[in-house]
Amino acid sequence: MGDVAMTTPVLYSLAQQFPDVEITLLSRPQFESFFIDENINFVGVDFKKHKGIWGLFNIFRKLRKQKIDVVADLHNVLRSRILCAFFTVCGIKTAKINKGRREKKQLISKKNKILRQLPTSFERYANVFSRLGFNINYTSFESILNTKKTIDDENKKIGIAPFAKHKGKIYPIEKTEQIVEYFSKIENVKIFLFGGGKNETEILKNWENKYNNVVSLAGKFNLCYEIITISNLDVIFAMDSANMHIASIVNTPVVSVWGATHPFAGFYGWQQKPENAIQIDLQCRPCSIFGNKDCFRGDYACLNSITPETIIEKIKSFL
Repeated sequence: MGDVAMTTPVLYSLAQQFPDVEITLLSRPQFESFFIDENINFVGVDFKKHKGIWGLFNIFRKLRKQKIDVVADLHNVLRSRILCAFFTVCGIKTAKINKGRREKKQLISKKNKILRQLPTSFERYANVFSRLGFNINYTSFESILNTKKTIDDENKKIGIAPFAKHKGKIYPIEKTEQIVEYFSKIENVKIFLFGGGKNETEILKNWENKYNNVVSLAGKFNLCYEIITISNLDVIFAMDSANMHIASIVNTPVVSVWGATHPFAGFYGWQQKPENAIQIDLQCRPCSIFGNKDCFRGDYACLNSITPETIIEKIKSFL
């Protein structure tokens, strides 16, 4: 989801700067809420129903009816490469994202680590369109929502999204609970919790019942509602995760924690300030691009060494 959210500054800019171009976006159905621009034609595809080469060929046949002139592959995985191959055979120009796998490998290497800022995903997406003849000034993008609706303006609103797909990205849950407890005791502060899945929902529901002024949205609302809610927050505390990117594209400040991963890999939230990324310097960091590798030290010091007080003080600076 985070990768899809990060395409929005580039795709919206493309739609605005080239209004005569018809844009068809192919993605999973649940991500449609990111693309409300009338110039972007969203096509949701259930890949469980379109399995294998034949399933992809059926998708290709449907897309061909739209008389597509060029194809931008913003994912560069096996499925998208196969789809591009079908278009190439028909003489249609394609371009795929350069994910920079070699330089990312150097970034996470144990030996001879090269710690430097790599091109962001936004830059990599824009480069795909540049090779297709569309030079985009995506830096002018502001938000997928033109205006923020007002929700409960009497209270300061803090979002807390304590989960991520991989362990190397997740700040210890018991320490996050300390943060929830601290802010639940402050007058005129309301806390919104974000998560999904049975285990996450149970944890957040427990916090909702345990502390005052805490509301869990986990398992209750769809993505569209969560996007609108996040757009109304004063600040959100999140991991290197989809919620960080959702907040970024609706202009909500993010206090983010970075453990096994690092902003240098190019996945930092859109226009988020560097000083709001909480991380500690360790010789082993970063050790993973996606946070999916086990800690070779065994102690996840990159996450456990960050105190709740550090995060609390950073959040307070937005209130």
